[in-house]
Amino acid sequence: MSMTDISTQARDILQRLGAGDPFVADGDLVCRSPIDGHEIGRLRSHTAAEATELVGNAHAAFQQWRTVPAPARGQFVRELGELLREHKDDLGALVSIEAGKIVSEGAGEVQEMIDICDLAVGLSRQLHGLTIATERPGHRMMEQWHPLGVIGVISAFNFPVAVWSWNAALAFVCGDAVVWKPSEKTTLTALGCQALALEAGRRAGVPDGLSAVLIGDRTVGEVLVDDPRVPLVSATGSTRMGKEVAPRVAARLGRTLLELGGNNAPVVAPSADLDLAVRGIVFSAVGTAGQRCTSLRRIIVHESIKDDLVTRLKAAYETLPIGSPLKSSTLVGPLVDETAFRAFGAAVSQAQSDGGRLATGGAQSAEASSSTGGGFYVHPAIIDMPAQTDIVKTETF
Repeated sequence: MSMTDISTQARDILQRLGAGDPFVADGDLVCRSPIDGHEIGRLRSHTAAEATELVGNAHAAFQQWRTVPAPARGQFVRELGELLREHKDDLGALVSIEAGKIVSEGAGEVQEMIDICDLAVGLSRQLHGLTIATERPGHRMMEQWHPLGVIGVISAFNFPVAVWSWNAALAFVCGDAVVWKPSEKTTLTALGCQALALEAGRRAGVPDGLSAVLIGDRTVGEVLVDDPRVPLVSATGSTRMGKEVAPRVAARLGRTLLELGGNNAPVVAPSADLDLAVRGIVFSAVGTAGQRCTSLRRIIVHESIKDDLVTRLKAAYETLPIGSPLKSSTLVGPLVDETAFRAFGAAVSQAQSDGGRLATGGAQSAEASSSTGGGFYVHPAIIDMPAQTDIVKTETF
């Protein structure tokens, strides 16, 4: 598929979702597809003042929304879930175009959004508390949950739509407003989601400003982190990011919900079914091109079966279909951008410098090219490490 085809496809999808044209004349934020590295949109970032205004609008909407009965709030989320069902293929394809996920992963992520909407609708009729006995005559104690306020959601590129929905669907039925700052690498998918949320809100009659999206880099995200009208910040990203966000929110007595890095490993014992182990390892390691906090990065295997396991994994890795995520036969799509591409190469080099032996992979794919054009494809690597060096103990994507 050519550069023009992908750009046109993204534009057409956004039009069908109700998000409008992704190209803004004075846009400073360039949106690129990792499939070919070319531009698929150009947006104008919000200023800090505009971000603050959106938070204010959300706070005003919250004051109205909190008084709406929870089952009625659930109707809004039900409408959102129905729209996601209707547009599942389009939104999933947009995830593939902008984040580089293979088609099944893009569709699967939207299905997670649908599922959380279903869960939230059910919960909207179950937001009850306890009635507790007390020793005081003529009295009783009652537990009642109250809406919190404006929820700030900061999401990463690797789950560009699901993370928002996990937070937003529950927040909406609880009587809260949501202001979302997506990764600048996947802003178009966020605008697609916002368009569906606005349509669902129109159908359900929700207050204006209840759902909002901030466009831009970390400076607009810092508005959510520092604004006292945002009592909870849910942030997904690196551990380094979490260490920066948590103390700033805590300094104003706010709350954080952090989903940060991971460095996952299986333990393969001598009694393991190696065929089953290989299938699980490959699925976990190469999904989303290894760009997940839940991705498998290292293997702890008993020495008696190590050579057999590595041989089987090498055979599996050398037959992995790598290429455009829009092709149904592809299992490994591109890394999200040139920064990720260079980080992969640096990690492989560091592992080798630490004494690691490259068993397979680690090379640039034939479909890859430089930043002048082309997606950033790599062959997943298997490296036999002599010890627990820093590169083994550190998440690298």
